[in-house]
Amino acid sequence: MTITEGDSSSDSTPRKGTPMSMFMPTARAEGITLPVMPFRQTAVVGTIGLATLLQMAHSPKLGEDPRALKYQSGATRRHAEVRALVQRMIKSTNKGKNVPEYAEYIAAGIKGEYGNGWSTPPVTLWIPSDDEGDAVIPEGRELVEGTGIQNITIISGTPVIAIDGETQVTALHELYDDPEAYGLTYAKLRGFLVPFELYWGLSVEDARQIFYDRNVQGVPVAKNLAMSMDQRDFGTQLAHSVAKELIVEHQGELVEFSKLVQARKRQLGKNDPEVITLSGLRALVVTVLFGRGGIQLTSSSVDESDLPEGVKPDEARDTVVELVGSTINDLFPHFASRSAVSTPAVLAGLGIAGHQAMPWADGDKVTPETFRDLLVGIKWERRASYWGGISGRAVGVDDGISFAGGVKDSGGRVADAILYPHTIPGKKIRGQA
Repeated sequence: MTITEGDSSSDSTPRKGTPMSMFMPTARAEGITLPVMPFRQTAVVGTIGLATLLQMAHSPKLGEDPRALKYQSGATRRHAEVRALVQRMIKSTNKGKNVPEYAEYIAAGIKGEYGNGWSTPPVTLWIPSDDEGDAVIPEGRELVEGTGIQNITIISGTPVIAIDGETQVTALHELYDDPEAYGLTYAKLRGFLVPFELYWGLSVEDARQIFYDRNVQGVPVAKNLAMSMDQRDFGTQLAHSVAKELIVEHQGELVEFSKLVQARKRQLGKNDPEVITLSGLRALVVTVLFGRGGIQLTSSSVDESDLPEGVKPDEARDTVVELVGSTINDLFPHFASRSAVSTPAVLAGLGIAGHQAMPWADGDKVTPETFRDLLVGIKWERRASYWGGISGRAVGVDDGISFAGGVKDSGGRVADAILYPHTIPGKKIRGQA
């Protein structure tokens, strides 16, 4: 039987010797249909199932492997070619090194290990302009009147490129390629939705500009400030414990110390009512916990597994919180006056010195009482005659000083001056040199 395009004749009776004819369907776009919310004429936001996302946005790792790419489909090779126009390499870069850790994070979130306290940013997708016509077909009507929600269809085989969030896309490919390695199953991943924004009809130049804007225009968060926001970080937990448990007398009233901790900024402003930053308090507890090695951890994550050998989390928490709390209470008038003790390098040095009062410390140990006694005679005023060359440098006249030096440079010197009062630095910070 031969099928040909039919005509409009009402005579449907086949004639002898005449091939049967059928009406062919009207041409339509075939591809992936998604419900979305538009925010520009050619830009939408929505959510997409993980498997569907990975079907459209191919693995960047695969696209950067010329040997593997040679055996891939034409669509995959086309995807790799277009991606190379707007994205940086992921192999052998910090971006690529972050992929396994990102995959672990997402897997832990999917498994419920973080409760609701986890998030990934929406993936920004781009479909390039096509001389042969639009690769995205809007349905042209709202699914629910007045909501703006409508369907679009992305034509099959269209290259869809992640111009922001590509590390996340790569990590998701890692999860989907081997879910068992991350304690997941395909059934669990099938129910995972990824938020996205999609641009189409943009030139390569426009896509590059979006890449630039997303990666450069924003102000990056300082590492130590970011760490102070990580509620799963053990150092941040200790800092919050100190802030909540310590009660100080301030301006004639008993106040919970947490009310005097600035959590939003890296440095205290002149008119801020707080007396210490959360990042500074975290640096203090981390250096008390780890000593000199804690300086590196002031801008890195601290996990319970990082504790010194044989030290239990509860022991560390109780011992560190007790020492730090009592020390801040002893020195609170100096914190309240914004003296040298509130500067990052001095806080780190104070913590390193305090570490020697921890049961797990090495070297010249001191008791908590001896450590607190060592602080009594120190001159905490911001003066070059006390702190110049130890945690700052002299500027101008009238014994002025700048504490602009880094924690790594000055923390150890401050600790030695605190612990060894008979040395020249030790005498200097006590006004005896």
